[in-house]
Amino acid sequence: MVVMIASCVFQPPAMASTSFVTTTPFAARIMSKDLSASAKQAEGRLEAAHGELTGDTGEKLKGQAKQVQAAAMQAGSDLKQGVKSTANKVSDATSKAADKIK
Repeated sequence: MVVMIASCVFQPPAMASTSFVTTTPFAARIMSKDLSASAKQAEGRLEAAHGELTGDTGEKLKGQAKQVQAAAMQAGSDLKQGVKSTANKVSDATSKAADKIK
């Protein structure tokens, strides 16, 4: 990731005049969102535990809400990955069927 950022910031002079956009690969975006969901889950657990220990109901509820949000983030990530996998399988099946027709 540092290389990607550095390549955007420190472009050679010949490329400076062109529009140079790097796109993050799909798998990297999924992994990033998974890490964000994991971090949110851990934060929620800590906050809920702290609220439980101190008797602060509001903090406990905030922690539980963060855990629910993390679960939703993970479910969205899983759904996107499943849709992509299904699309790849359909594409492969279509290619195989087209090859048989030829």
